[in-house]
Amino acid sequence: MTKSILLAGFGGQGILFSGKFLAYKGLIEGKEVSWLPSYGPEMRGGTCNCSVIISDTQIGSPIITNPDILVAMNLPSLDKFENEVVPGGQIYVDSTLIERKVQRDDVEVFYIPATKMASDNGIRTLANMIIMGNIIKHCDDIPHDNIDKAMAKVVSAKHQDLLGVNINAVELGYNY
Repeated sequence: MTKSILLAGFGGQGILFSGKFLAYKGLIEGKEVSWLPSYGPEMRGGTCNCSVIISDTQIGSPIITNPDILVAMNLPSLDKFENEVVPGGQIYVDSTLIERKVQRDDVEVFYIPATKMASDNGIRTLANMIIMGNIIKHCDDIPHDNIDKAMAKVVSAKHQDLLGVNINAVELGYNY
């Protein structure tokens, strides 16, 4: 099993945090993992993406040209990466922020109103984790196990009060 995941959006949407969550989850489950962030000099508000590879075998390169899974949290990301996803892959779209539909019919598409769900549940900044929960639900290679352990690794000691909120956001996306 090897899954390559590309998460993309604006800086400040938690793209790198989501990638770290998936990477730690893979490590805890005994997988080989690669995590490669990429962001422009603008940081918050600029474009940002993160490549994560989770595999049963060694990973030769952290570079992903054709992801199995794309998470698009803004329209520029969907426009840029939609055609790069492998046929049969999955695309997760934050439908609150992206009104257009995916134009391909050879991929599985999930429209999640993650930003609206986060806002409605008083967790405005956790749309990213809602989408992570939905990925866990629909990707057989990423099990529902070890969410709490992985989250404990990515939520800093300074922000331990946000541990439960992040786990709840993942569960909210899983149950969507």
